[in-house]
Amino acid sequence: MSEELSLHQRRRRPTPAELQGIPWLAALAPAERDRAMDALVVGDAQVGDFVCRRGRPVTYWFGVVEGLLKMSTDNAQGQTMTFAGVPPGGWFGEGTAVKREPYRYDIQALRRSVVAGLPIDTFHWLLDHSLGFNRFVMQQLNERLGQFIAAREIERLGSPDARVARGLAALFNPLLYPGVGHVLRITQQELGYLVGLSRQRVNEALAALQAQGAIRVEYGGLRVLDLQALRESVFAAAAGDGVPPAGTPPAKPVPRRTPRHHPVRGAARA
Repeated sequence: MSEELSLHQRRRRPTPAELQGIPWLAALAPAERDRAMDALVVGDAQVGDFVCRRGRPVTYWFGVVEGLLKMSTDNAQGQTMTFAGVPPGGWFGEGTAVKREPYRYDIQALRRSVVAGLPIDTFHWLLDHSLGFNRFVMQQLNERLGQFIAAREIERLGSPDARVARGLAALFNPLLYPGVGHVLRITQQELGYLVGLSRQRVNEALAALQAQGAIRVEYGGLRVLDLQALRESVFAAAAGDGVPPAGTPPAKPVPRRTPRHHPVRGAARA
């Protein structure tokens, strides 16, 4: 963790390339976009840096331009509960920003990341004046709600394979994280931090998902081959019958029986 200056103290103006990685700017009218771009700042977060802390007042609406963040909190027993990972293109904390309430979670960098921040006053100005911005924020809230409901359901079922599948499906959400595309740069250790499993157990679950044809494990990351299959495997794995164990050969197709046609009695002969 950086010991010299805080992430806020290291803030700077975004580069043109970094502005291109902010998805909601395209939804704004020209005057709205100019106002937002004048207010936006970015910070270079090191591994372990906290972007925001639980109990602190909200000052910015944050997004990830590059890197990977973790949203989590600690309970009374000191155990860490991870809510979500935030990959490139993801913006978070809109509910907290709308209500101007203190953060109820910590956001921490899992790797070196570039984090953008929109000042809270500019955030509310856009809510008051921009239809496109309102639509983006509403979409964020809707997708986030569905994500957390699914996470709660999977946690109750307690399947490790389902937790990995759910974690990946969430990270490959094209609406919440448009910067990911089809390839997610993530290590098995980082994925383990997000889903609360050991790297070895994550490796086993990834092998099972790869055998299913939903993903392909590549050097330095994962490629999604079938997003719908990945989403469906979440509850199939939780039920214990959807994701085959690693190394399980694909099931052989069952031959279809050709129906036998019997002559109709009493039919006239040619």
